[in-house]
Amino acid sequence: MSTFEPNIYASLPALLLPWYETAKRDLPWRRDRDPYHVWVSEIMLQQTRVEAVIGYYDRFLAALPSIRALAEVSEDELLKLWEGLGYYSRARNLQKAAKQILSQHGGVFPSEPAAVKSLAGIGEYTAGAILSICFDRPTAAVDGNVLRVISRVCGSTAPIDAPQTKKAIAEKLSAVYPAGHCGQFTQSLMELGATVCVPRGAKCDVCPLREICVALSKGLVAELPVKSPKKARRIEERTVFCLDCDGKIALCRRDSSGLLASMWQLPNLTGRLDTPAALAAADGFGVRPTEILKSVDRVHIFTHVEWRMTCYFLRCALPAPDFVWADRAELADRYALPTAFRQFLEE
Repeated sequence: MSTFEPNIYASLPALLLPWYETAKRDLPWRRDRDPYHVWVSEIMLQQTRVEAVIGYYDRFLAALPSIRALAEVSEDELLKLWEGLGYYSRARNLQKAAKQILSQHGGVFPSEPAAVKSLAGIGEYTAGAILSICFDRPTAAVDGNVLRVISRVCGSTAPIDAPQTKKAIAEKLSAVYPAGHCGQFTQSLMELGATVCVPRGAKCDVCPLREICVALSKGLVAELPVKSPKKARRIEERTVFCLDCDGKIALCRRDSSGLLASMWQLPNLTGRLDTPAALAAADGFGVRPTEILKSVDRVHIFTHVEWRMTCYFLRCALPAPDFVWADRAELADRYALPTAFRQFLEE
């Protein structure tokens, strides 16, 4: 860390708060301090761009306007609302936490740090965001944007993916939170990282921290922050079947644990099957394939796994009972499929 670090941290509120008031984006979850709204937005924003989240956020709250509505909705309806956002465990944890709030807190979102952190799916970052924005608590919310800002402004070469780095930054930021402006300070740090101190092409000429930024003064902006070397993704080959029987498509459930647990999917097998083997496999499903419409190759990347998929589009004579058969309207309105499989329905 820079030798000027203590002064840098102490300088942040005075530099960031006036800038934030004039530079902040008009985002729907910033229009009030309702913890339900902030909570939903923060969970949606994990691993997802702001531009992609806005539409989902508006639709989600229109369908589930309260914690009770979230707790009581069916899982299929919940996952349909979440369809396309990915990381579906986030939606399930939202519902688990909503049920906790109903049973343990009378339906009122808690304001004590320990109680907030005890809710399903809420870690240090999300708790810090909710507590500071909604309850004016001096609790830092340190995400990738904030880690990048602090690493650059302090000239730090500590790996930002190391837990001890995040913990140290959170403690030092929490110590300088301005009373009465905790929420604005949290959001100013997030906003700076999202719009100015971006990963590539940082806009240093308009940055409110340019006068104190160690990385800028030393020409290190492009080199910071530092991350540990990434592990290579595991590659898996899969053969997917888009089975059409009288205009209905075969669906089945994934296993109740592991990747995409309990989600609907197109039938699929591990490994890459050639056309004769794929037809034999489909015949084994009991669907009696009558025509190969086409085959399509696609790659879908998860955080740690890369699926290399070949999808066979087959017309079938028998609606095998082991599958659920969904028509176009049901696929659009009822069944939530992960993007890895839904992309084939869009072919």
